[in-house]
Amino acid sequence: MSKKVTKDMTIAEVLMMDRGTASIFMKHGMHCIGCPASSGESIEEASAVHGINADDLVKDLNEYFAKE
Repeated sequence: MSKKVTKDMTIAEVLMMDRGTASIFMKHGMHCIGCPASSGESIEEASAVHGINADDLVKDLNEYFAKE
């Protein structure tokens, strides 16, 4: 069964699922993966702060996990 990422998950939760996802966050312009806010903000909240499309980010993350 593959893992599923949702917009209400934190960046830290996704990174704990697989550290390889860091490159996907970086590709989308979210370079703050080590920031303390990464464990308190949802992907949707962090995306809004950084002007990133959360749906596109979640889609790419789920495609990554689907390949496992």
